[in-house]
Amino acid sequence: MPTTPPEPIPVLATVPAPVSLGEALRYWLKLGFISFGGPAGQIAMMHHELVEKRRWISEHRYLHALNYCMLLPGPEAIQLAIYISWLLHGVRGAIVAGVLFFLPAFVLLSLLAGVYLAFGDLPAVQGLFYGIKPAVVAVVLFAAWRIGSRVLKNEVLFGIAALAFSGIFFFGIGFPWIVLTAAILGAIGGKVMPAKFRAGGGHGASNKTYGPALIDDHTPPPAHARFSWPKLALTVALFVAVWAVAMLAVQGVPSLADMGTFFTKAAFLTIGGAYAVLPYVYQGAVEHFGWLTGPQMMDGLALGETTPGPLIMVVTWVGYLGGVTKEVVANPVLAGLAGASVATFFTFLPSFLFILVGGPLVEATRGELHFTAPLTAITAAVVGVILNLAVFFAWHTFWPQATDAVPFAAPFDSFAVAVAIAAFVALFRYQVDIMKVIGACALVGLSYTLLT
Repeated sequence: MPTTPPEPIPVLATVPAPVSLGEALRYWLKLGFISFGGPAGQIAMMHHELVEKRRWISEHRYLHALNYCMLLPGPEAIQLAIYISWLLHGVRGAIVAGVLFFLPAFVLLSLLAGVYLAFGDLPAVQGLFYGIKPAVVAVVLFAAWRIGSRVLKNEVLFGIAALAFSGIFFFGIGFPWIVLTAAILGAIGGKVMPAKFRAGGGHGASNKTYGPALIDDHTPPPAHARFSWPKLALTVALFVAVWAVAMLAVQGVPSLADMGTFFTKAAFLTIGGAYAVLPYVYQGAVEHFGWLTGPQMMDGLALGETTPGPLIMVVTWVGYLGGVTKEVVANPVLAGLAGASVATFFTFLPSFLFILVGGPLVEATRGELHFTAPLTAITAAVVGVILNLAVFFAWHTFWPQATDAVPFAAPFDSFAVAVAIAAFVALFRYQVDIMKVIGACALVGLSYTLLT
């Protein structure tokens, strides 16, 4: 049955009325509750609402801000929200947009983590997660393919991805060392063979217009967005002070102090999206600190995919379970909330730093931004690291009793394999929404558990 295409947004001639901080607050809170679909979906939502409908910012300025955010470690969608709100309302706007972007997901994941720990042993709950685990295998494998198809444009980048996979899979090399090695290879390769490290993708200029915007193509930066070296130094000093005070506040609880240090490092390693840093979080949270188990990490990743907010919000789940596991306070609910708060705070603090420090410089140099050769190499390495994560999840899902000593211990779960294959086909061939795939697999797992 033919469908009628949507009518184009009309081009209006008048500049929109100034936006109050209260009006902006309501929008950012709404976005926090509806920001499903991962970074691509979140960026598209903001474009439709802020560029096309409300015209708070022009197409060119929106893409200019997005180019910068895509160069940064951390979740680019939340950083873009912080950037736009900072342009409109300064530091207060940046804080409002950033916090409200992840606050609904923080509350929801903390609640789900508490329910999970209290009722996770019930047969019905176990059945749901029995179907979810193979779906997670498919989702992570699909992420590796999706990023790889965009990034691995030649044999050199394929080679870097293969080296990264081999390094972490066969030799257990830590994620930070893989990132550093890839950056060095990219820096050298960018000079020796620049054509091989020319980045693809990204967001270039656009000729689209939806009428005059509050922040239009040639609107000068507001006073608070103008660059100066003293302002840059003061902003960095303030962030260092905030970080130091927060670290001092948790020093009396060793596990919370470990979380503060670990998630600060993770925030600076989130190059290439949340899936890029998941192996690092897994290595630290599961294998080094023992905050949660591998299956619990997979369950948290699945719930992170089906809740609003950036996928990196899985750190809230990790922190909650870690706080309970390490008994940071006597009450398990308070322990979980303490861990979740610490993990979330230290993960997102650098995102505000990157915008408030780098934003004025970006506004002062309104030229086209490009990915560097080191970043291209790092993104290629990330593909190999994500593939390793998919293999690791598949191993624990298909051979649930496997250990390092007996890597293929019986039984082999053929049902989980079938669910994973079906989920991957749905994602790859039919482009079904990730939330729907995980939901369907959860129902399949529940039905199978109740019938067997």
